[in-house]
Amino acid sequence: MHRPPKINLFAGAHVDRLAIDRRDPGVLTKALGEAGARVVPIWGSETLIHEGDPAHALLLAPEECLDHLDGPEQLILLGRYRGAPLFVADLGHAPATQGRGQVLDLRMAGNLLDFNEAGMLAYARAMVFWKRRHRHCGSCGAAAVPERAGHVMRCSDGACGATWFPRVDPAIIVLVTDGERALLGRQAAWPAGRYSTLAGFVEPGESLEDTVHREVFEETGVRLAGIEYHSSQPWPFPSSLMLGFTAMAASTDIRVDDDELEDARWFSRDDITAGRVVLPPPTSVSFQLISSWFDRGGVGTLAELAGRCTWQGR
Repeated sequence: MHRPPKINLFAGAHVDRLAIDRRDPGVLTKALGEAGARVVPIWGSETLIHEGDPAHALLLAPEECLDHLDGPEQLILLGRYRGAPLFVADLGHAPATQGRGQVLDLRMAGNLLDFNEAGMLAYARAMVFWKRRHRHCGSCGAAAVPERAGHVMRCSDGACGATWFPRVDPAIIVLVTDGERALLGRQAAWPAGRYSTLAGFVEPGESLEDTVHREVFEETGVRLAGIEYHSSQPWPFPSSLMLGFTAMAASTDIRVDDDELEDARWFSRDDITAGRVVLPPPTSVSFQLISSWFDRGGVGTLAELAGRCTWQGR
């Protein structure tokens, strides 16, 4: 199994999630009363970033957020971060930052931050998006109220009482090779020259392995001889978990007959070295999948080329 050179961005044990403590009905109040408690502010999909050297997330004191919420129960307790309780607040309006930083989307800010901060913000963003989508019960339509420090939404209608927990959407992402070439595809909306690994969501009643075979064949017509798990990456845009695989092709003829892809091609290491293709940024699991193949070719490492062959390098 080929391991990535480092933990994928947004992954890692960055927060002690206090899963057992959430069972205590008073845990939110207790955590708010601790010195050093902080809140991740979320406006839409954006948060507050200090773009210095190094860049870092700007966290707020609870009192700076509570006036904008219907009550402290609207905070979600993320857990303990750097020794202190950490919450996230969905403020939902244009912020007044008083010049304390830039309001940036996590897609833009993620590569500026260290891995712990990026992972912490990914967790915060994912929880906010989940809560927004569960304001009402999915069974009867009544209003839902938060429980367990914001990690459960319960139907307010006692006759129903359905509970809703945070979920992620599993998706596979795979680098297919024939040994000397890598199979990459592009979407029509991407700038010219941009290609990436193949990906798709897991469907009900489907294993990860089944999904890899199905998605590759649906998008390119290529059959696979075997697959191998590589690594995973939380992708909170809004709630995916990318499960990375590598695969060996059993056939090489390409047939693009899919609404998602405009083109798919085989690229050699020489193509990549010569800049004939623009690859995903180093912060993505897609880049790690490609580098796991490229780096075995004896022509250097993909990381050494990243500045001129990736989306961020152009």
